[in-house]
Amino acid sequence: MNLTHIPATPDDSAKVLAAITAMQSHPPVMPPDADLTPVLPHTGGIPATWVTASRHPADDTVTVKGVTVYVHGGGFEYTNPHLEQIMAYRLSQATGRPVLAVDYRLAPAHRYPAALQDVVAAYRSLLAQDVPASRIILAGESAGATLVLSALLVLKQAGDALPAAALAISPQTDLTLSSPSIDANDGQDVVNRAVLDHVRTQYLAGAQPDAAPQSPLHGDLRGLPPLLVVAGSKEVLLDDGRRFAEAASAAGGSVCLDIYDGMPHAFHASVLSAEPLPTSATLLRRIAEWSRAS
Repeated sequence: MNLTHIPATPDDSAKVLAAITAMQSHPPVMPPDADLTPVLPHTGGIPATWVTASRHPADDTVTVKGVTVYVHGGGFEYTNPHLEQIMAYRLSQATGRPVLAVDYRLAPAHRYPAALQDVVAAYRSLLAQDVPASRIILAGESAGATLVLSALLVLKQAGDALPAAALAISPQTDLTLSSPSIDANDGQDVVNRAVLDHVRTQYLAGAQPDAAPQSPLHGDLRGLPPLLVVAGSKEVLLDDGRRFAEAASAAGGSVCLDIYDGMPHAFHASVLSAEPLPTSATLLRRIAEWSRAS
């Protein structure tokens, strides 16, 4: 496992939190070069939006360039389409590919495994339209990162071709809530054990928290594609990311674990700002470097 600590000052952390808070009253604007033209006609029957950071030549097809599938966070319950489209834009910039942002079904109206089924269906729709699995990256944040890792296990079990790589930012990988950081980082993060307990109750609807694929940590992690797992050192979910990265590496996988010092859950949302902060710029650069190598 390749572990990298990204240093930060207390001022960096304060600026990130301030930038995220400011978005509530002054939402960022979609950059003018964003292209929301559908790249492919089908999304597996799942609502989804295509976002490309800039227009590409007509012969620059997805079979050559590839696709990044983006799965948003929100505790399996919430969605903010505007901010998610800007996040998709940033991921398109970083990965150099058009992004398919999946609008999966939400709890509590649609509980496990509805959201997971939607992510898998959207991925399979790309394969059915001749996008090579080797040119697809799965990327998710928070609950979306959990869904990405769960989807890998479902696809592997079913014998589907797996994507080239997967990015998981602040994933919850063990719904038993057994990670030490849940209590060790209590009071330092924007979420806590009570929030996580609510999230898992709403999502699981009686499904076992100690089983895969809903809790990816409890699955067979052999044969997964290269992974980039990202977490902040102050996150209550820090050890969810760390434990999964260690287990996937022990199972023979290629895993990069990036820990951003002093950062809380959802710190990555600061990349939505028109002028990304140093931490945001570092995250986007790390994703770009990793995606080029995948």
